[in-house]
Amino acid sequence: MSPHTLGQSPHVVIAGGGIAGLSTALALHAAGFERVTVVEAAAAIRPVGAGLNLLPNAVRELDALGLLDALEAGALRTRELRYYHRSGGLISREPRGLGAGYRWPQLSVHRGHLQQVLAGAVRARLGPAALVTGVRVSGLELPPDGRPRLRLEHRAGAVRGHASLEPDVLVGADGIRSTVRAALHPAEGGPSWNGMLVWRGVSRMPAGAVGPFMFIAGDDRQKAVVYPMSRPTGPGREVLVNWALARPAEDVCGSGAAAALAEERLRGDWNRPVPVDAFLPFYEGWEFGGVSVPGILRAADSAHEYPMVDREPLDRWTHGRTTLVGDAAHAMYPIGSNGATQSIVDARALAHALARHSDPVEGLAAYEHERRPVTTALQRANRELGPEVVIDLAHARAPQGFSDIHQVIPAEELAAIACRYAATGAFDPATVNRGSPYEIPLPAIG
Repeated sequence: MSPHTLGQSPHVVIAGGGIAGLSTALALHAAGFERVTVVEAAAAIRPVGAGLNLLPNAVRELDALGLLDALEAGALRTRELRYYHRSGGLISREPRGLGAGYRWPQLSVHRGHLQQVLAGAVRARLGPAALVTGVRVSGLELPPDGRPRLRLEHRAGAVRGHASLEPDVLVGADGIRSTVRAALHPAEGGPSWNGMLVWRGVSRMPAGAVGPFMFIAGDDRQKAVVYPMSRPTGPGREVLVNWALARPAEDVCGSGAAAALAEERLRGDWNRPVPVDAFLPFYEGWEFGGVSVPGILRAADSAHEYPMVDREPLDRWTHGRTTLVGDAAHAMYPIGSNGATQSIVDARALAHALARHSDPVEGLAAYEHERRPVTTALQRANRELGPEVVIDLAHARAPQGFSDIHQVIPAEELAAIACRYAATGAFDPATVNRGSPYEIPLPAIG
């Protein structure tokens, strides 16, 4: 029930304490919902992971939640994005954030910092009991009345406990391997792998060794994404640098039976530590805008290997009083900085829809009606490489490199690719600058 129409606020349970789940809790609180519980399987919210980019439409929503200052204290404004061919040729350079005419910046930030900011705000605004760690949704039933029946499992070391719960609303924010999604779509199966491996990590580098820009470089087989995500600190004026690399698994593991075994192993282990030396040889000699990719890789404390996976778009997210947000709803390839970005927009859209409908079933349906077409289009666009397709085009037309990119890809074609992708996700400057569509109007005073 809408908190603006009844004295008793409904109880909303959010499965998953990642970016999507914590953002949803804060958005619901801002919309007037007082009884919100986030259950997170991990024993604690820790600053782990690598970096991510938040597009201005997500930063706009975080600003509306009063989080921008805290977030920017540990982030860096992304001012420019460059695309390079592996030969070193510059394909394009684009201003980002404020420099591109947005009212809000684009931010490069460590995932752990973002999650800590969100978790701290949840505990401060909703109370410490609103975020429960060491508890996961282990099962879900959807009776005819639409009210979800949850089975919860509590873990404390070797001790496990079980409980059941029937909230008014359930939000599945439990990631690409979502238990909630599996209960809603039991015949779906697992995520889809495109055969690419991704290596990710964070390095600490002298500021002078890192360009003040984000770049994506490569060819039609492998790519590298590199960007700083902190201001210089310490006597050495060091910055944190995020990097992500991608290459076909068959190039690493071999073809045939070896690749099949690699797929089986990777599907079972999604956060496998690997030595940098395992993939460093593929990137020797890669230098772009004065930034050495091998130099950054050698400075990494650790590296992890992942399969590049996504989810097939669903034709339905919502079943009665249960719905999905973030990767649980629309996991997509890590292209175009849209993973965390769209999760945050989901959160605000969901809270807005629930606040504007007295019936939560109608509210969740309205949320899905707005968000599912947009994210489905982005999922499909990312399978076609989104804006990164310019790298493949450049390589297809000039595999040995070029001296003038506009003789290879006309300027208007480059601009059209970027504009088309922004329009797909409704994060072009004109749309974003209209302001958040998810502000909750105050109830009229009679």
